[in-house]
Amino acid sequence: MSTSMVRKVALAYSGGLDTSVIIPWLREHYGSKVIAVIVDVGQPEDIPAIRQKALASGADAAVVVDAKEEFVSDYCFPALRANAVYEGQYLLGTALARPAIAKAQVEVALAEGADALAHGCTGKGNDQVRFELAYKALAPELAIIAPWREWTLQSREEEIEYASAHGIPVPATREKPYSVDQNLWHRSAEAGILEDPWAEPPDDVFAITTSPAAAPDEPCYVEVTFEEGIPTALDGVAMGPAALVGRLNELGGAHGVGRTDMVENRLVGIKCRGVYETPGGTILAAAHRDLESITLDRETQHYASFIAPRYAELVYYGQWFSPLRRAFDGFLAAAQQTVAGTVRMKLFKGTCIAVGRQSPNTLYRHDLATFGKDAVYNQKDAEGFINLWALPSRVFAATNPRLIRAGLRHPVK
Repeated sequence: MSTSMVRKVALAYSGGLDTSVIIPWLREHYGSKVIAVIVDVGQPEDIPAIRQKALASGADAAVVVDAKEEFVSDYCFPALRANAVYEGQYLLGTALARPAIAKAQVEVALAEGADALAHGCTGKGNDQVRFELAYKALAPELAIIAPWREWTLQSREEEIEYASAHGIPVPATREKPYSVDQNLWHRSAEAGILEDPWAEPPDDVFAITTSPAAAPDEPCYVEVTFEEGIPTALDGVAMGPAALVGRLNELGGAHGVGRTDMVENRLVGIKCRGVYETPGGTILAAAHRDLESITLDRETQHYASFIAPRYAELVYYGQWFSPLRRAFDGFLAAAQQTVAGTVRMKLFKGTCIAVGRQSPNTLYRHDLATFGKDAVYNQKDAEGFINLWALPSRVFAATNPRLIRAGLRHPVK
């Protein structure tokens, strides 16, 4: 649909700097009605106040969607089950929230008869891709408006000035221009001094984790229970997804767990530095991987490790609603049927390690693993196994002796 025919726009609204200026901009440039869609995925802001701010900024309507449970259960936990970590460090907090927000936004747009969807993502970032791929997958008939790719505002400073001119208060200032995103899974910070990769993050960058140096001098232990690869209880007490992650955020944050400072490769080809706090997710990721070590057979565990980085890329690249991601989830649903049990985690001074694990489906057998005397494993059987395992190498060596011996320091003549 052409944006020239837009009459009603559903805007993904956060109340932050970018979306704060978009409401009057849409009304000025398109003459359209604006529906602000506020999706609650666990951000710490005052949601009713954000709704009132949207209306005061000129929105014709403001709809709040509580998506906290769905965000954790349908997005975070499937990624956790896949061990999805982008570039070995990023637990995908923002990348997972975007398809959840976009889905809720599309549902509101369709219910309200909107003919366009809008977001406040910049033309340099990943989020524009994540939102728009979700829009195109869920409601391809709706037009898409991306103000950052259209308007003349070129920086956060200019946005602040625009907001001031329109009487819109914003949380960012010239002195502290961090771009912050927070939800139940994580908190991220970019921009400002963080754009210098040599500069150590100042203390005011962090908000939900204690500095490891200032964390308690005594460790904290917490037991995490899983069923089919999904966390279901803490210390033996069953908990819903959002409450469980929230409690682990409190415990991990108090002990300085879950801080990440990395330079990552954005989808658009730019390298960007991000500082992340993911205390609960860090604990769960470590516990889940550890439980897999005793509940998955070797071949399944190794094959799942091939899927993990690709799954993370799909999430990061905005391809949540892709057939491949759904196919991966099909494999994981089958593979994780035995990943049930409890892992005891030790939190101490920014570290998070598993110190105990048990499962009714454990494949670990003491009578096989012991270095002591046993009556189960016949060590003489290893000789025949080695001979068969080495057979391809022996045949190749016999056929190509010069090639093989050329690498020896003192080849036999």
